[in-house]
Amino acid sequence: MTTTTADTTSNVTTTPVRGLIALPEKTARALATAGGALTVISCFLSWTWTAAYPGNLTVVGYPGGLQWLVLVGGVLTTLFGLASYGVKGLGWLAPAGTDAAIKLAALAAFATAWYTVISITTTLGGVVNLEPGGFAVAATSLLALVGTLALPFQHPVLEGPDPDDSAWEQRKHHLGNRWTTVKAALAADTPRPAKPLPAWTEILLIAAVLALTLGVFTYGITTPYQELFIGFLITACFGFAALNKAGLVARFTALTAKHRNVALVGAFAAAAAFPLTQTDDQYATLGVNILVFATVALGLNIVVGLTGLLDLGYVAFLGVGAYTAAMVSGSPNSPFGVHLPFWAALLIGAGASMVFGVLIGAPTLRLRGDYLAIVTLGFGEIFRISMNNLDGTSGPDITNGPNGIAGIPNVDLFGFDFGASHTIAGFTIGRFANYFLLMLLVTLIVIMVFRRSAESRIGRAWVAIREDETAAEAMGINGFRVKLIAFALGATLAGLAGAVQAHVNYTVTPDQYVFANAVPPNSAFLLAAVVLGGMGTISGPLVGGSLLFLIPNKMQFLGDYQLLAFGIALIVLMRLRPEGIIPNRRNQLELHKDLEAPTVLSKTGA
Repeated sequence: MTTTTADTTSNVTTTPVRGLIALPEKTARALATAGGALTVISCFLSWTWTAAYPGNLTVVGYPGGLQWLVLVGGVLTTLFGLASYGVKGLGWLAPAGTDAAIKLAALAAFATAWYTVISITTTLGGVVNLEPGGFAVAATSLLALVGTLALPFQHPVLEGPDPDDSAWEQRKHHLGNRWTTVKAALAADTPRPAKPLPAWTEILLIAAVLALTLGVFTYGITTPYQELFIGFLITACFGFAALNKAGLVARFTALTAKHRNVALVGAFAAAAAFPLTQTDDQYATLGVNILVFATVALGLNIVVGLTGLLDLGYVAFLGVGAYTAAMVSGSPNSPFGVHLPFWAALLIGAGASMVFGVLIGAPTLRLRGDYLAIVTLGFGEIFRISMNNLDGTSGPDITNGPNGIAGIPNVDLFGFDFGASHTIAGFTIGRFANYFLLMLLVTLIVIMVFRRSAESRIGRAWVAIREDETAAEAMGINGFRVKLIAFALGATLAGLAGAVQAHVNYTVTPDQYVFANAVPPNSAFLLAAVVLGGMGTISGPLVGGSLLFLIPNKMQFLGDYQLLAFGIALIVLMRLRPEGIIPNRRNQLELHKDLEAPTVLSKTGA
């Protein structure tokens, strides 16, 4: 007899459980677990006979290149599979249930394995270039995926299409029903309550996760060839999704919220250790540029995430800080002939950006929505065109026109030359590693300013303006003043980052500060970093900014198709996770009505 049950949380009626593939549950679970274990074993076999394919996948007994990534997916699949059997000591792996997690882990192993096999076949010219290990990993990863897809889940009761609808509307209805079924298949259970742990144990767990995060970030940023980076993206995306569905991400978030200061110090220490993992400046250069971009995105988060103002010309404030610092730092192209200490140039750059923020915000912040966005977009373009024209021909000779201000000297702060290599405690730190640590200090300052502002009285006013400006003003909040403060503060933080960027790159030119380009930083990528990472949070824009700088840098082989691939990926992610990678709790509740409201929200809703 078929019965239905009502889910009181999401108001969706469900039918008895069954899988997407018709297999008995015991058989499906055994296939998934065994397939994961066999995938791990196949990673120790030879996948191709020649070392012409990057990563040397010819060695038996030791994984190489992409084999390590498939190994990670196989291990996760096996562990979640064993946890689903109730194996003692593995229950902590999935506080929110194992079935959704094992599906995503198996998908990570399958997608990376089949990408590698197809890449070997196309690169080397045929299936004949595969060794038995290549066929084995393709079969075992497929076996694990089939087993996971056969795992049962609560199917939603779907309504049929209206017979009067057009063919297109009926097709759209069927696609919507399929998407609803897929979401139900990947739905996690309600997390089990966490067992109380000693404070020192929780701190050690935070330190361990941060160390693992540093290792993953370092691996991703130092991938030497494009095939490995694509495999890394596949494994990282599905692996993170699996850990999230298992409930481990929520557990770690709860720990960091409980020990906020410890987590902040630990994250700073982990980031500071990154230059020590590098033997040259190649990836330290990428690291410092990622920090600049992510820090500017965090400043934009005040304007967009907390206050709800759409700013499409924010990169101009980065340019104001960079140009101002370059003009007073002793560059031979500067018309002023001034060489101030770095700390003075930093403050002047931040102050100039703040002044421009006030000058632009004062006459425009009475506008709302699309009108404000158009005005800020115009300001960004006016800044770029003005920097081009102040060349002594079209206007006064101030910025050297399209050639920009070059020859910016290295930072010399309290006798420490950031342009020279230094050996500290046996570690040699190069030029860009020095600037990475300097920019990390600026990032820490920006984080502290953002955190203190968001939790203050003015921060609560920003959130009120974001939620309903009319209601906030009716309650006595001066909307114009509050928005102007947000605009000025966001511009100041961008100016700080711009002053460091000018010294890192030796030169500033107008083409670095455009609205949209295939390579960040630009206003479009900055806004995307805030939305992608999670509006209104601290870690969200930092993560989003890091990804949106790293991925275009590593995907340059796509050429003219780079922006197309980025757009498609952004659309897919926003469809799957519209609240961002690290969401603000209030935004998450608004976008997902089926979530239970928390008993307590922080002052900013995070």
